[in-house]
Amino acid sequence: MFPTLIGTVVLAGIVGYASERSGFTRNGVLQSIIICIGGSFLFYFVRIMFGIGFGPPGIDAILSAIGALIIVPTHWRNRP
Repeated sequence: MFPTLIGTVVLAGIVGYASERSGFTRNGVLQSIIICIGGSFLFYFVRIMFGIGFGPPGIDAILSAIGALIIVPTHWRNRP
């Protein structure tokens, strides 16, 4: 269980860094990494508590990090 948690954090950090460097987001590197790690932690604990998942833990970490990058920044943008 502990190596899975560490792998989730590492994969989320890589996704956050890569998304910022590729131009997918414009949050800042540290902010994107924090958003990805938060989303991955949330989905990791949901997977443990309820058994909901898309496949292997690595795929879950990547998909949840991308999902958090899509949901969080668009939710807090300025509204007209």
